[in-house]
Amino acid sequence: MSEYHIPVLLDESVTALVGDALSGVYADATFGGGGHSREILSRLTQAGRLLAFDRDSDALANKPDDNRLVLIHNNFRFIHNYVLAEGYGDGIDGILADLGVSSHQFDTADRGFSFRFDAELDMRMNKEGGITAADLVNGLDEAGLARILKVYGEVDGAGKMASLIVRAREKQAIRSTGELSSAIAPMLPKFAEHKVLAKVFQALRIEVNQEMRSLEKFLQGAVLSLKPGGRLVVITYHSLEDRMVKNCMRSGNVDGVRAKDLYGRSNAPLEAGNRKPILPREEEISSNTRARSAKLRVAVKKEETAYGK
Repeated sequence: MSEYHIPVLLDESVTALVGDALSGVYADATFGGGGHSREILSRLTQAGRLLAFDRDSDALANKPDDNRLVLIHNNFRFIHNYVLAEGYGDGIDGILADLGVSSHQFDTADRGFSFRFDAELDMRMNKEGGITAADLVNGLDEAGLARILKVYGEVDGAGKMASLIVRAREKQAIRSTGELSSAIAPMLPKFAEHKVLAKVFQALRIEVNQEMRSLEKFLQGAVLSLKPGGRLVVITYHSLEDRMVKNCMRSGNVDGVRAKDLYGRSNAPLEAGNRKPILPREEEISSNTRARSAKLRVAVKKEETAYGK
């Protein structure tokens, strides 16, 4: 498990999720290496139950031998469907999601997630279907590429970079991470080459996996899946997803529009459990640099809302 992925904010997130409870039904929406799931199970009695989700088939091998756990090979956007299918129509006690890409995905060269390896431009979290990053790079028009780079990567000069990609693919299709890096090399400053490449690869990965759409659907489903008093615990890593999570926890939707009843009172289904996000300690960042951008947010389902149950 440690080689597959080191869980971030492990104690903080599981404590926020489970608290002092000894039983209950919980969900780990991003199973990955199973680190968070194992910690949740360690704090529950045999009466506890855990649903876990992951769309990456590689993660299935990390399932512990524990009859309290149901591991579901699917996108977490469908969480509410599975909560109902498993018989928890009255809602569950808590949901945890760590939105980071697993270390395994970054460190497995042939997955194409990292510019550190020259590999096929894939980037699919579910290897069993869907478009690849190569499909996007070679198939989108210049305006479409520029939009993705700007919106999902916040890349400076996204239009110029998209133009470089189009010119390069006119000579030869871009099929590898190395070919993509070479195509945009004229716009990579020597003092921040890796930083810019990280933004480009993030933008393509988000589009390939429809991460923002999946996150929106997950948040909607999570609100519906929680029983009153249930907790939603989410770890984010970049501003786009953090903004969506913060908006949902404050207003009940990712746009941040606060719903109100006829008397002008807030109709938001959740109440923030912490005013400011919980950040990793310096000790954790020193031992796991991928934790440095993590933010932990917590919300509690209100007893009575106009949403869901």
